[in-house]
Amino acid sequence: MAEQDYHQQPVPDQGLYSFANEHDACGVGVVADLNGVPSHRIVEMGLTVLKRLMHRGASGGDPETGDGAGLLLSIPDRFFKNVMPELPERGAYGVAMIFGARGHEAEVDRIVGQEGAEIIGWRDVPVRPETIGRAARECAPAVQQLFVRGRAGETDAALERRLFVLRRVLEKRLPQIYFCSFSCRSIVYKGLLLATQLERFYPDLADAAFESPLALVHQRYSTNTFPTWNLAHPFRYLAHNGEINTLRGNLNQLRGRESSLSSPLFGEDMRKLLPLIAPGQSDSASLDNMLELLVASGRDLCHAMLMLMPQAWGKKYHLGRDVRAFFEYHSALMEPWDGPAAVAFSDGINVGATLDRNGLRPARYTL
Repeated sequence: MAEQDYHQQPVPDQGLYSFANEHDACGVGVVADLNGVPSHRIVEMGLTVLKRLMHRGASGGDPETGDGAGLLLSIPDRFFKNVMPELPERGAYGVAMIFGARGHEAEVDRIVGQEGAEIIGWRDVPVRPETIGRAARECAPAVQQLFVRGRAGETDAALERRLFVLRRVLEKRLPQIYFCSFSCRSIVYKGLLLATQLERFYPDLADAAFESPLALVHQRYSTNTFPTWNLAHPFRYLAHNGEINTLRGNLNQLRGRESSLSSPLFGEDMRKLLPLIAPGQSDSASLDNMLELLVASGRDLCHAMLMLMPQAWGKKYHLGRDVRAFFEYHSALMEPWDGPAAVAFSDGINVGATLDRNGLRPARYTL
């Protein structure tokens, strides 16, 4: 009897399915202008990358409803000033991209006023429900944008922190509302969509004035949470492909230290942020929350990501003294969020990508 090729022949209890056809991983991509010049071409290229990642997504009983797809972009200032002429200069206003706020606008306005912020106005984001699947339409939230004015002389970093605190207050008091993003630097367009549906569902993305120097894209293949509009990627800082296997330990460690968290930049507002991670979130949404806190607390974006996902740095690895000291020092502050994962991340100004310490989720780049 000839030797059986188990890569080609069905094994017992497997049936006729061949695991050689498996593509069980999300699709992550980034396009950026190295000079930081915003253009509509970068947005178009981001959408093209997203479509090329179509095979990394999934659909269920309704083949036209995907696991989720989206883009993280820099604030398209020229476009927003066309649709909201009363906006101040770039960096002096923040934009919230919100799911499910229809009917709650007065409550949001009241809370924003209580927190000392000034609302510029609301915008109903144009959408085309007929371009997406039946299952996605049946649970689709209203999509709106809320514009908030910065204070006179306030830096964009200070405004970004204030919007972070404001969002957490709103999330805790109005849990039925979901904020895709709330920032003066970046905005997220996403949904329970297939990669090819995003630009048709959101006509904003086709406007020539919608410009960005970067586009971070994601096509989701949900493995540990049920696909929903809220859990589509990108999140507010990152898009993720893989699994954080240490999630339970990471969350337990966070809960243990939340009572002692402090920052001179937040002061008493730190209490408004907690608990930082809501129950029931995916591993990548939880990682995004941690990255956001570290960046808002004054750390550089790449510094914060290396705290969360450090490279292998033991005695057997050839590293410079300063590099080894960096990882050794931060190991006393933050345990690794570990597992097979590739992550692309951005704060709307800078963009980067990293792999897990074992490189189990490959990624490539080109200039």
